[in-house]
Amino acid sequence: MPAHQAIPLALQKAAALRGFPLALEWVPTEEVTASRRVLGYHGLWCVPASPYRSMAGALTAIRHARECAVPFLGSCGGFQHALIEYARNVLGWQEAEHAETSPAAALALIAPLECALVEASETVRLLPGTRIARAYAANTAHEGYHCRYGLDPRYRGALLRGPLRASAEDERGDVRAVELDGHPFFVATLFQPERAALAGRLVPLAGAFLAAAAAVSSAA
Repeated sequence: MPAHQAIPLALQKAAALRGFPLALEWVPTEEVTASRRVLGYHGLWCVPASPYRSMAGALTAIRHARECAVPFLGSCGGFQHALIEYARNVLGWQEAEHAETSPAAALALIAPLECALVEASETVRLLPGTRIARAYAANTAHEGYHCRYGLDPRYRGALLRGPLRASAEDERGDVRAVELDGHPFFVATLFQPERAALAGRLVPLAGAFLAAAAAVSSAA
């Protein structure tokens, strides 16, 4: 899929610009049966691919990044599952589910979008004072999507009252990115910022993610 082709390019371009050494490894979700599978990485990117082969594996990796202060970037499915992980393990919403895999769930935190965003693009507003706004050095961005599911707006208030908070919205005010306060770098976007690399452009979030990972590496 385009996002999987774009992610290595986005990271390589960001690393070359900043002079960072870079080593990449794809970790299948079914291999993450415990957090020790992702120990030792200086950053974790939960990439588009929903439904994952192992939802439990994706959630385990995200939880490790959140609890152990490992720089984290999630895009598309990574955004959706970052919200589910937080809802279950921080807020105690054990029934929080993804409607794609559990359509009859009592608490479908991730629900079908009113208008699917399959091979679509839109302008998003980057909220002031957020990491994502600093990464882009702008208050808007035009980004591409390939998704049919997002945060059910009914749960926004209770879910994103802090320390997890919205950091980008679409023109209707729907959440398109979140970030976690008090963490070195924990950002998740419903859009796929990596796609810019396929057009030869730098990906601001990839650069910010790598900078955070390099800081973790140097402090180790």
